[in-house]
Amino acid sequence: MYRKDIRYYKVFLLSISLTVVIFVMGLFMGGALKTKTLIHKQVLAEARTLFNSIVMMRKWNASYGGVYVKKSDGAESTPYLENPDIVDVKGTVYTVKVPAVMTREISESADRLGLFSFGLSSLKLRNPDNSPDVFERAALESFERGEKEASSFVTEGGRSTFRYMGPLYIEEACLKCHSDQGYELGDIRGGISITLNVEEVQRELRHNLLVLVALGIISAMLLIGVIGLLTMKLIKGLSEAREEIEKLAITDGLTGIFNRRHLFARFKEEFERGRRLGEPLGCILIDIDHFKKVNDTYGHLVGDDVLRGIAREIQGTLRAYDLFGRYGGEEFMVVLPDTGMERAVALAERIREAVRNVPVVPPDAGERLHITISLGVSCLIDSDCSIDDILKRSDSALYCAKDAGRNRVCSE
Repeated sequence: MYRKDIRYYKVFLLSISLTVVIFVMGLFMGGALKTKTLIHKQVLAEARTLFNSIVMMRKWNASYGGVYVKKSDGAESTPYLENPDIVDVKGTVYTVKVPAVMTREISESADRLGLFSFGLSSLKLRNPDNSPDVFERAALESFERGEKEASSFVTEGGRSTFRYMGPLYIEEACLKCHSDQGYELGDIRGGISITLNVEEVQRELRHNLLVLVALGIISAMLLIGVIGLLTMKLIKGLSEAREEIEKLAITDGLTGIFNRRHLFARFKEEFERGRRLGEPLGCILIDIDHFKKVNDTYGHLVGDDVLRGIAREIQGTLRAYDLFGRYGGEEFMVVLPDTGMERAVALAERIREAVRNVPVVPPDAGERLHITISLGVSCLIDSDCSIDDILKRSDSALYCAKDAGRNRVCSE
């Protein structure tokens, strides 16, 4: 197979492999991203549910103007309210828990249990403890621009969390505590920020991503292996097919030796090399004696067997680098690189003897048929301009051998 073909197949295999890797990895990465999106939606839905629950509790609290609880250890009065405490007839002290205070205390309880945490914050603070952090400030500013919510995965203190914040609007019940801050109905007073611990979720997400990447790599490698194996088989098949085609292109279909076209092409190469290097070059033309009689008497199938048998015998007498092919019909030609006249004539005699000593037994015949050949030999001389000059002399010598009675070698 030609190098450019091998290079083409390698580029083809590499392109297919890269395409497969990109496609398979794209599928798995698409699955990973979809999983991440689904998890994000699930966490976001959970945060929204918590937010709406807190808002409902606050509305309930605000609708009653706050809820009074028995004042005990840990139940402090709200410092920024006037007269937050009341005393019943028995002397028991109660303190009011407005929505903001209730929200903070529930958040602290949930945080202690490790469930989640939430809190209030605003750009107009009444309670300094509700100062917004970076995420909350950015969310509050986005609410002022018309955004309805804000969310993000955040790493805080080496822990993965999901932050969510929704806006709080001024309602009628809110004005009791916040009218002095200049709010009007419908204004954004601040927001509720919810923090969910998603460390385990992120850990599972990373694990799933690693699994998907590993599966993607394994699948891609398996596919590349299969494609590579199939491609190599294809290359081997194409190589064998090319070799077979090339062999058919240079081979005589009946005898298996070189055909006339390829023989002449190689003859021209040896002629040019001999002229260039000053090396001798011999040529032998061979004709089967009375071959037409064989066909007429025994049929063309026997004639074909005779041609194959003679080609086989001649091939066995030649050197590995000698060129041997079918010249046409019952004629053969041998080209002898680096061979002068004396050696060429001697080889022609060996060929004649080898063929004469091989009997042919036609089917349904009671006698053996001995085939003979006539041979004409010539060699390269200084005045030769092409292989036609050598062939003319070899052809002339062949006719001399036939005129002299056949079954002999003549040279010119």
